[in-house]
Amino acid sequence: MTGENNLKALLKNMSPTMQDDAFVFLTSKEGFSEEIQREAVMVFKEVEGMTVIVRKEFARTLSAQNEHQWAMITLTVHSDLNAVGFLAAITEKLAEVGISVNAVSAFYHDHLFVPWEKRMEAMEILHSLSE
Repeated sequence: MTGENNLKALLKNMSPTMQDDAFVFLTSKEGFSEEIQREAVMVFKEVEGMTVIVRKEFARTLSAQNEHQWAMITLTVHSDLNAVGFLAAITEKLAEVGISVNAVSAFYHDHLFVPWEKRMEAMEILHSLSE
């Protein structure tokens, strides 16, 4: 199954959807338990330690505090991992209005983590890019 790599088609068909829950990024030099990794929507290992992205409510059960809460917006178009310029076009527009983005690309979709308080503005911008 091949993903889309035409930039115009990607932007037109990105169909962003937003999760209802807030998410947090957690990091640990020692790593995380299997339970935490199962609950995570993302696990990434870096030299400095492991990062997980988990729902804020789950993080609270761990007594993990993180002041930054993020909205997860999924671009539901199946983007090709070799697509050029898709995230650049999106992050440029969001940057113009001061919205930071932490992008995570998986095999089928790209996921944008934007500050929780900016989530609605980010969605408006993404929808305008599709027009």
